[in-house]
Amino acid sequence: MTADRIASAAAVRDVLASLPPGEIFVEDTARLRAMASAWQDGRSIRWSSQGGPRESSQATITTAEALVAATGSILVSAACGGRGASVVAPVHFVVATIGQLESDLETVFAEQRERGTLAKNSYVCLITGSSRTADIEKILVLGAHGPRRVVVVLSLEE
Repeated sequence: MTADRIASAAAVRDVLASLPPGEIFVEDTARLRAMASAWQDGRSIRWSSQGGPRESSQATITTAEALVAATGSILVSAACGGRGASVVAPVHFVVATIGQLESDLETVFAEQRERGTLAKNSYVCLITGSSRTADIEKILVLGAHGPRRVVVVLSLEE
């Protein structure tokens, strides 16, 4: 949890520093554009307004539509850069604020219906941790159908 946008940008920067060099895919929002200078550090950025994420992306950085306290889930939509934004890169950062935290799924979906999120997006997804499977020889594989790592940066600032 961070105090504000500056601290959130620093938190993203610190985790990005542990990743291999390469392009990052970023949802094109005013909030994320304002934060980008803190973590670009020689990396190229592909903004969602330039098209979807490339398979070579090292990370994606998006915002959340909502957070669900009861399940620890993140609700994202096609607005974050399409279906690939939450599954292509090995690390998915989600930048959110405390005001997006709701108690349960029922409340989240009622609020999203009211806001029009469900009607204006071709895709919504609930993320509850990294994808995993042990189907093959009972060996646990992380990131089988999405990122191996999901990082939520939660800011107290609205």
